[in-house]
Amino acid sequence: MQNIEFKAELRDIDLARTLLRKIHATPIATLEQTDTYYRLTDGRLKKRETKGLPTEVIFYHRENQAKARVSRFTIYSESQARQHFGAEQLPVWIKVVKVREVFMHSGVRIHLDRVEGLGTFIEFEALVTPQAPQEACHQAVALLRQALVPVMGEILSHSYCDMIAVDG
Repeated sequence: MQNIEFKAELRDIDLARTLLRKIHATPIATLEQTDTYYRLTDGRLKKRETKGLPTEVIFYHRENQAKARVSRFTIYSESQARQHFGAEQLPVWIKVVKVREVFMHSGVRIHLDRVEGLGTFIEFEALVTPQAPQEACHQAVALLRQALVPVMGEILSHSYCDMIAVDG
């Protein structure tokens, strides 16, 4: 699977919520998540533990670029991940703890993330499907960026795990 992803610093989370209501984004959930990243020679692997939901293991590839970019990913259950990556525990690299507010607008997931030790961020994820090809996903993300520009700071090129690794 793949999605178009964009991430930036979030300057004002309350104003972001107001702007999301103004454009009729639908609030979905507030999630408490811990992502444990493992060292791999190719790609990224994280175990996502979300309070009240089944654990997921996500393997993905994404270029570190400060713009909307393609992310290719596969989501595994814990048992599927053991079958695919082996039963031995992989070396833990970084843990990212966050509270994520999830909204939806025009098929795009909007995340307002409060990341422990880093700050607040906004992220857009548009899932690429036959009904929503890459170009349509880029356009949907661009429209949301335009609507939320008053609350966005610096565009991020790296994952939270990279930022924690640099700060840690």
